[in-house]
Amino acid sequence: MRSPWDTVRYARRMMGTDSFWIHFWESVRAFATALAIAVSVGLFVGIWLGFHRLSGRVMEPMLVAIYSIPKITLYPIVLLAFGIGMSAKIAFGAIHGVIPIALFTINAVRNVRIVLIKTGRVHKLTMTEMARWVLFPAAMPEIFTGFRVGFSLTLIGTLLGEMFAAQRGLGYLLMTAIGLHNVDVIMAVTFLLVLCAASVSTALLAIDHRLHRRV
Repeated sequence: MRSPWDTVRYARRMMGTDSFWIHFWESVRAFATALAIAVSVGLFVGIWLGFHRLSGRVMEPMLVAIYSIPKITLYPIVLLAFGIGMSAKIAFGAIHGVIPIALFTINAVRNVRIVLIKTGRVHKLTMTEMARWVLFPAAMPEIFTGFRVGFSLTLIGTLLGEMFAAQRGLGYLLMTAIGLHNVDVIMAVTFLLVLCAASVSTALLAIDHRLHRRV
């Protein structure tokens, strides 16, 4: 087993190669696309179901039930639908993140003070205007918490998709190293992934706390 400093030194050397950055930017593109899809769909579904309370009460248990299904069981379906490549890992990442974002958004919109919603109705705001000017600003702290959770889960899903349904990316690089028993690459890639994820998560957590303090 390598020492921590050996892992850091090897990671620095690996970052000096062109092949690493090819895998890195492939992962970034897949993750960014998956996160954009998860956030867009999650916010739309969450705001709609949160605003229409009857629909929300019917659909929320279904979303929870779907989310409780182990995502790995969807792997064959994703492969069958998208094949091996960028589309499959984007789909796998978005599947992991979209439902948590939707659930947090539903609860956030439900907790908006009813007087704000009634004021919007008095001014005859459309659904889009209501979401933009009333629901979204009032529910922002809890929605951002959902984004933070969805960020982490989408990253996990994207990496899992790369490990099993891709030919490039950090997940693919890690899986190849595991198959070849290349401990140096395994430890270096894991170290870099943890470092990046922890840095972004810390920043998002700080923003989350600041938003909640303003409420």
